[in-house]
Amino acid sequence: QVQVVESGGGLVQSGGSLKLSCEVSGRTLSAYDIGWYRQAPGKEREYLARLWDNGLTQYEDAVKGRFTIFRGTTKNVVYLQMNNLKPEDTAVYYCKYLGGPGDSWGRGTQVTVSS
Repeated sequence: QVQVVESGGGLVQSGGSLKLSCEVSGRTLSAYDIGWYRQAPGKEREYLARLWDNGLTQYEDAVKGRFTIFRGTTKNVVYLQMNNLKPEDTAVYYCKYLGGPGDSWGRGTQVTVSS
């Protein structure tokens, strides 16, 4: 099994920044992708960004230019740098290990942006 743990959420003022971390452990494939998602109260979970194992990245339009997904010095830690945060970014942020049939979600980390 694969375990996914997010951290780094918190309360920040509009225009501020946060850096979320996603740590993957367990029986991972040698090559896998990581995705970041979020779910605001009363809304469906939405896709934000993806980091392919080869280093390519993709972003949803709502966060393009403000959020950056990147891998740390160790392969099993992926970050989501979030800049110029807005109140509408308030949500629980989830990381997903994308390893085929063994895809796994973390439990999420709360991000709250005050106006």
